[in-house]
Amino acid sequence: MEDGCRIEWTTLMTKSFLYGKDRNLSYHDIHSALGYGFELQFRFLPRCKLGIYGWLILGKIFQIRSICGVPFLAALLIYKRRRMHLSMYSSIEEFLQSDNNLSPIRYSYSDIKKMTSRFNEKLGEGGFGSVFKGKLRSGRFVAVKMLENPKANGQDFISEVATIGRIHHFNMVQLVGYCVEGSKRALIYNFMPNGSLDKYIYCKEGSNPLSCRKMYEISLGVAQGIEYLHRGCDMQILHFDIKPHNILLDENFIPKISDFGLSKLYPVGNTIVSLTAPRGTMGYMAPELFYKNIGGVSYKADVYSFGMLLMEMASRRKNLNTSIEHSSQIYFPLWVSNQFCMGKEFEMDNATEEEKKIITKMIIAALWCIQLKPSDRPSMNKVIEMLEGEVECLQLPPKLLLCPQQEMPRDNLHGNSNPMCSNTDLTSSTLSAR
Repeated sequence: MEDGCRIEWTTLMTKSFLYGKDRNLSYHDIHSALGYGFELQFRFLPRCKLGIYGWLILGKIFQIRSICGVPFLAALLIYKRRRMHLSMYSSIEEFLQSDNNLSPIRYSYSDIKKMTSRFNEKLGEGGFGSVFKGKLRSGRFVAVKMLENPKANGQDFISEVATIGRIHHFNMVQLVGYCVEGSKRALIYNFMPNGSLDKYIYCKEGSNPLSCRKMYEISLGVAQGIEYLHRGCDMQILHFDIKPHNILLDENFIPKISDFGLSKLYPVGNTIVSLTAPRGTMGYMAPELFYKNIGGVSYKADVYSFGMLLMEMASRRKNLNTSIEHSSQIYFPLWVSNQFCMGKEFEMDNATEEEKKIITKMIIAALWCIQLKPSDRPSMNKVIEMLEGEVECLQLPPKLLLCPQQEMPRDNLHGNSNPMCSNTDLTSSTLSAR
């Protein structure tokens, strides 16, 4: 250091100091200056003083960064989140503006709060968000589904509106309207007073208000709805999430297929479709979504899901039940298939002859639907024929396989020695539906 170079004075340069009204600065003054900002002025000094003042300035900048860094980082995160919502909002708006075939009404978020009395009555909730009961000005009751956990770019919302917003079928839930306002998104449906099918399938014995005949009629209505999605529209619609929770029942217990958040639209001629990842609910998802070597993904994925649903409707129990005493009956579809293979008779407690035929018919159709390979499953049109036909005319399906490693040679499946190919009198067999 050159002789005579030393630090004589360090201070915060405030306006009062600059104008000759110098005073001692308290900690509060310094904190306020850092919080609200202050001006920095520089003067050219001899080399020694310039170096010293440079280090002081750098130290002050480091202090400012330490104090202001956390708020700045928080502001940056908020900004990015807002940009994400704006991008998602733009994607949805672009879709809504480009599609002129949508019949549902667009509501504001203020309208949604009014019709639900500020979300006063919750009907249920799931991974998508919550459903609330609402009432339109006309007096009509509706179910308002608030999407609280939307997927990237609002694809769940777009899929649902693009699908259900343009189709009308007796066995489809009707989309009355929707709301898009910033990050708020809602879907408004007709209100289904009898709720979803799952609460009627799994309720305790003796408390189920649905007769065997009514359960059969519901299954037939669901099958007709899926057939419409596959072949009755100008686009082929694959639902990818057929399950009891997504089958709603109106005041007359007529089934309405709902929740099209995972659905995909394809040209009618497409037999094999492409998916970037499996979609659906475990227990109802088709095996080709996991085992690529058994066949491509197609409308047969919905056939499989319907088969799993149909098996539960016929047996009045979950397909997978670990509380069952006999381990062989834990996975009910496999147990039923094995019983058919061995040509055994089963019991159906307190069932009439007509009910035995109905349940047997539903189970045989279900076993065909849940065959491992998509090519071995029937189309929904054939499934409807099985459900509407006589049980005596139904052919027993091949033995149920759970994964490709279990596959047997074709000759073994259809040989004369296989009891499944015999002309067993199914009407005299009884099935355990406990």
